Amino acid sequence: MKFDVELVGKIGSMALIDKESNILDYTLIARLSQELKPGYIWVTSGATETGRLDYIKRNGCELEGSIEDVKTDYSAQGQAILMQTYRQYMDSKYSLRQVLVEHQHFNDPQKREHLKQMLLRCISQSAIPIINYNDAVSTEESRRFEIQSLKSKSGKVVECVDNDETATQIACLVKAKTLLILTSADGIYRDSADKNTLIEEITGKDVYEVLDNITECEKFCNGASRAGANGAKAKLEYVKEAVKIGTSVVIASAKHSIKDILSGKAKATRIGVK
Repeated sequence: MKFDVELVGKIGSMALIDKESNILDYTLIARLSQELKPGYIWVTSGATETGRLDYIKRNGCELEGSIEDVKTDYSAQGQAILMQTYRQYMDSKYSLRQVLVEHQHFNDPQKREHLKQMLLRCISQSAIPIINYNDAVSTEESRRFEIQSLKSKSGKVVECVDNDETATQIACLVKAKTLLILTSADGIYRDSADKNTLIEEITGKDVYEVLDNITECEKFCNGASRAGANGAKAKLEYVKEAVKIGTSVVIASAKHSIKDILSGKAKATRIGVK
């Protein structure tokens, strides 16, 4: 099977934060940035939380106002810091290209194709695209209205409610060999309170069996790492779309290097046809 992109990777907000110091984990981002290369597409969460922490650091308090306004302001502040940090540690011979997407870029055929071609050109141009959802200009109310309008016209709609879905849609768009979802856990557990219950493989003899087994594993998933997150169950539901096109999916902890995860040295949940 031919794949156009080697890897689409995604890291979650909580995996990017040093919880003890309550700041962006610069060591982690430095390590990840040094592993990025052309042929990799990186989807990063964390703009809102990074902006929040930076605002508190500079002003000694949190922003006040509506949830939507505060999220907008934090994310706009955090995006600059995230990109600056990735650029600082990435190999200097590669270009970094920030790509901010919204649901409309996946639901409109022309915008979808435009996004795809831009991402594919990055490979030959020695550039690494770093993608995030454009929270700074997209409110929840307007997004709900637009999604509902799209659903009334067509049955299937990409919502991009979080970056797990965004990463999966990117992987499908560019036909990635591997979709890597980095979290604060080693993968999917039968019992989240027992680290000995890691599900190391979700496989099957064909795509249909893999999809059935993913659905079975969703029964073990409850809760999320933070308010507003959709948790492990949503991750499994989203990645089904990537599995359908033959992409291998890996859910692993951000504490491991990309190299060790892809080589099988690190613990993870690996999903795909056996």
